[in-house]
Amino acid sequence: MNKESLFQISKPSVMLAKRIIPCLDVKDGRTVKGINFEQLRDAGDPVELGKIYSDQGADELVFLDISATLEKRKTLGALADQVAKHLNIPFTIGGGIASPLDLETMLANGADKVSVNSAAVKNPGLIDELAKSFGSQCVVVAIDAKEVGSHWTVHVSGGSIPTDRELFEWAREVESRGAGEILFTSMNHDGTKKGFAIKALYQLSCQVNIPIIASGGAGTIEHFEQVFTQGCADAGLAASIFHYGEISIPDLKANLIQRGIPIRT
Repeated sequence: MNKESLFQISKPSVMLAKRIIPCLDVKDGRTVKGINFEQLRDAGDPVELGKIYSDQGADELVFLDISATLEKRKTLGALADQVAKHLNIPFTIGGGIASPLDLETMLANGADKVSVNSAAVKNPGLIDELAKSFGSQCVVVAIDAKEVGSHWTVHVSGGSIPTDRELFEWAREVESRGAGEILFTSMNHDGTKKGFAIKALYQLSCQVNIPIIASGGAGTIEHFEQVFTQGCADAGLAASIFHYGEISIPDLKANLIQRGIPIRT
């Protein structure tokens, strides 16, 4: 029996409730969205958009500050504070998180979780530190990876720098070090609206036991159905389809429920 067959047998027979998570990439205080991590265009005020999504029934929100700034902690702390004042749903904030003090600052300003990416690749022990100090439930490790041939290479610095890390090996290490969730973005699919990286997501779900948030490629309701039934993701994250009103969160949830997908309500 091959390894994939063993994984399939071990998959749970009961599908747990899935989450719908809008993502807001923030640059210089504004929400932006691009394609394949490039060609960024303005999408609005992050706090205002977050409030709209909260009112529409989003389960969580993710704010990722992609701006380069010398005062990263101060900038992110102010954003977290404003979001917390206007929203009543859990939210994750990331971008430049590189120490336990950064996480402490975000939690103090109202964030529920932080997302770490480049700093964790450069210093994997950071994951252990954060999980030990604040609990795994506060630590989301974001993994940006690009597929070339059949190999998925992890990238850092907003997807601009390839590393020697391989997606599935890194995901297993991330879990072993105490991460509570993985936010996997396929750079090949990001912004294309052609569907998620279903095969890679399924492989991830077979190889780790922590929740996986799928990112990159959402364009239709069918894509969300596929990411939950075929990709076995625990949450579906999207940006532009929500930012530009192509799919509303209430319609998405209602359609998924009709299709037999258990969705948080």
